[in-house]
Amino acid sequence: MILYHGSNVTVEKPLLIKQNRYLDFGFGFYTTLNKDQAKDFARKVTDKRKEGTPCLNIYEIDENIIFNECKLLEFEGPNEKWLDFVSENRQGTYSGEEYDLIYGAVANDDVYTTITLYMSGVLSKEQTIEALKIRKLYNQLVFKTEKSLQYLHFQRRTFV
Repeated sequence: MILYHGSNVTVEKPLLIKQNRYLDFGFGFYTTLNKDQAKDFARKVTDKRKEGTPCLNIYEIDENIIFNECKLLEFEGPNEKWLDFVSENRQGTYSGEEYDLIYGAVANDDVYTTITLYMSGVLSKEQTIEALKIRKLYNQLVFKTEKSLQYLHFQRRTFV
């Protein structure tokens, strides 16, 4: 399986670096199967940080091995379980089971607006899930542990 990570720098050896903000699936190294999504993120992070060059880091994993040897949490789509998990992580309140890998939909800027309306009580859980079902959701595979990172093999970097 080929995975992409958009950045303003080349990331040959991914590290688990504590973030100063709360993300969809918590702390980890975020990748995607969607090349365009990663390119877009590379441009955004380069613009935000005002340094580096937008680049696409390309990795490979053997999903048959990693998914058998690591503890995986997988979300099929924007369902109630996914919404609860993302909401708790985005608020920094998740205290449930820990995983090596998490796979599921990305709460990008457009999706996050809907989730914010849910977290603030404007939308019910049912309204939020229905609203998310009509959106085009991209995916992410997050490496949460050092163990999982051992299966991620850097292939090359291209500039966006």
